[in-house]
Amino acid sequence: MVCYTLEDDIKRERILKEAVVSKEQVIQEIVKKIEQRKYFLAKGDQGEYWINRSSIRYIGVHENDDPNINLIKL
Repeated sequence: MVCYTLEDDIKRERILKEAVVSKEQVIQEIVKKIEQRKYFLAKGDQGEYWINRSSIRYIGVHENDDPNINLIKL
């Protein structure tokens, strides 16, 4: 699960990865995606939505069964 804290909203996106992929690898993948595009498409439980990278303040990444969240401040 990825949680994007925006200027005026919070968006959540489910990302399915193999068990051998670490949180750090997922974080690097997300940061690379954000650096390459001004807008990107996120898919969550409420549907798909476009996110403007300039509105992102924090990104949280955690596994569904892991209550600890790794935060990235942007």
